[in-house]
Amino acid sequence: METNKRSFVLDVNEVPRAGQWITLSLQHLFAMFGATVLVPFLVGLSPAVALVSSGLATLAYLLVTRGQIPAYLGSSFAFISPIAAAKSLGGPESAMIGCFAAGLIYGIVALIIKKAGMRWLMNLLPPIVVGPVIMVIGLSLAGTAVGMAMYENPGAPAAELVYSSKHLTVAMITLIATIIFNMFGKGFIGVIPILLGIIAGYISACVAGIVDFSGIEAAKWFEAPDFMIPFATYTPQFSWEVIFIMAPVALVTLSEHIGHQMVLSNVVGRDFLKKPGLHRSITGDGVGIIIGSFIGGPPITSYGENIGVLAITRAFSVFVIGGAAVLAVIFGFIGKVSAVLHSVPQAVMGGISILLFGIIASSGLRMLIDHRVDFENKRNLIIASVILVLGIGGAFVKLSDQVSLSGMALSAIVGVILNLVLPGRIKQTEADAKSLSK
Repeated sequence: METNKRSFVLDVNEVPRAGQWITLSLQHLFAMFGATVLVPFLVGLSPAVALVSSGLATLAYLLVTRGQIPAYLGSSFAFISPIAAAKSLGGPESAMIGCFAAGLIYGIVALIIKKAGMRWLMNLLPPIVVGPVIMVIGLSLAGTAVGMAMYENPGAPAAELVYSSKHLTVAMITLIATIIFNMFGKGFIGVIPILLGIIAGYISACVAGIVDFSGIEAAKWFEAPDFMIPFATYTPQFSWEVIFIMAPVALVTLSEHIGHQMVLSNVVGRDFLKKPGLHRSITGDGVGIIIGSFIGGPPITSYGENIGVLAITRAFSVFVIGGAAVLAVIFGFIGKVSAVLHSVPQAVMGGISILLFGIIASSGLRMLIDHRVDFENKRNLIIASVILVLGIGGAFVKLSDQVSLSGMALSAIVGVILNLVLPGRIKQTEADAKSLSK
């Protein structure tokens, strides 16, 4: 892969000027801001902690990858449903145990890749498995998005839900604004449609009178986030059921990680899969997830939005990424910012989620299309069909009185097994390996 020396504003290890540094770092912060705080908002974690977590995780990632990959890490949408399930079993503390386990999975996979290469992972997780699982991630959350948009009290039992035309109107304004910014926004505006959509929705919610400002008025300017630190604020309780819920999702996000590394390599003009190596970038992600689990943050992943910023600005400096990470940590300690995030009505997030969860599902479909998966092949049709129905239908298998596999985790495992045992796998994996090498 050749690098065009004239095609960038800042090279990977180039230090920007002070004013340029702050401006470019703020761009990256705004690009990830909306999506990163949306994930903890949806699962009941602290958005301020998520900001600090993403900043610390990104700094750790830059250290692990030896400052050679300009990637920003933010909250992963793939873990929304598993975190919610883990919380239902033992509260947010239980979810953090699961997040820690997901980080360990990354570390184990990185070690294997370092020793054996990465083709085995692509054989285990080809597009015909990963694509439908990604679709399950998005579609299984569809009811949550619609409920947040339609109801005054979306978390209430079904019999107590209260339909609200006011909330639905705010959600639709948020959705429409986000679509407009995404479709017609030019330059950097087109990179931050989620953030701009949330702002538009928040304004409409203020007009509709459904925003509670009391928390903002009471908040201090500088205030430590509500960290959850093991053995300090809580005592960790190990649970196999939580592990089985979270671990399979890590395998799916690993495939997403590889895709992002390939796109980032093309944008920057360097082969990051070879140098510093896929094992290092995966280790960086894993370390970031573990850091988040120690302070109460959700699992992280590299962000397509920030890759888009790199493509637009052509400023590839890791110092710019590091600056954005430091700013995220600072924002997390500004109490007023945290209070504003907490004041965003669920109707606004519902409007955003309708689009985002649909995009997640569509991304799985796109993977199948991009890899030209042949659905006239009975093998592919069977694998995709079983994954979709098990995942969206909410199937579960009880392994014991306290341990069960359910939903997306179960569908991912069944998909991997079907891919390994059904005839025709050799031909398919050879095709996938060829597409990976291009």
